[in-house]
Amino acid sequence: MSIINTIVFDMDGTVLNTIDDLTVSMNYVLDKFNMPGHTMEEYRMFFGNGIEFALRKSVPEDTPSDVIKEMISVFKEHYDIHCLDNTKPYDGILSLMNELKQQGYKMAIVSNKIDSAVKELNEKFFSGVVDVAIGEKPGIKRKPSPDTVLEALKELKSNVNEAVYVGDSEVDYATAQNSGLPCISVLWGFRDRKYLEDIGADTFAEKPEDIIKLLDRF
Repeated sequence: MSIINTIVFDMDGTVLNTIDDLTVSMNYVLDKFNMPGHTMEEYRMFFGNGIEFALRKSVPEDTPSDVIKEMISVFKEHYDIHCLDNTKPYDGILSLMNELKQQGYKMAIVSNKIDSAVKELNEKFFSGVVDVAIGEKPGIKRKPSPDTVLEALKELKSNVNEAVYVGDSEVDYATAQNSGLPCISVLWGFRDRKYLEDIGADTFAEKPEDIIKLLDRF
């Protein structure tokens, strides 16, 4: 019988479709610095490991670090204003979360997004359902470090033996492993099944309602 009572979700590509707003903000920054932009499909592979990683994948290889640092600042400023323009939960996510809440599960969201944006988006879309939302901030290492997951479990008064991690990328799979949690990889996000299988993922949800059925495996 499953002892899972806590679900820790990734945000981008898992519970929220953020790729439109991320694309707009990143291309805004690149244009401002006279660099060529990229397509949404390209950005799907760039995002997942924080803003700096995504920027370094987006800019020419010889871009100096001090310029990238400046670009990060411009991105944060633009994204903080525009992170709600097109972003919305994936179809079926709100129904899933409400069902999980009704069944007594505790839920958290952890992300490599800026902490202020994570909290704003959580409040906007999942207020009253998801109690803990943690993003990138000083003093807590980004995923795939287990820091955000362990902090979320602490705030929820849960432990690793009672929790499962749900995400859409290789960063999420590594985060789950580093945290000691089983991982459910979703197939509606920023990575496809073959990519996820190639990095070792083996438990998949094709649609949000599959997650409830998969919880019995752990």
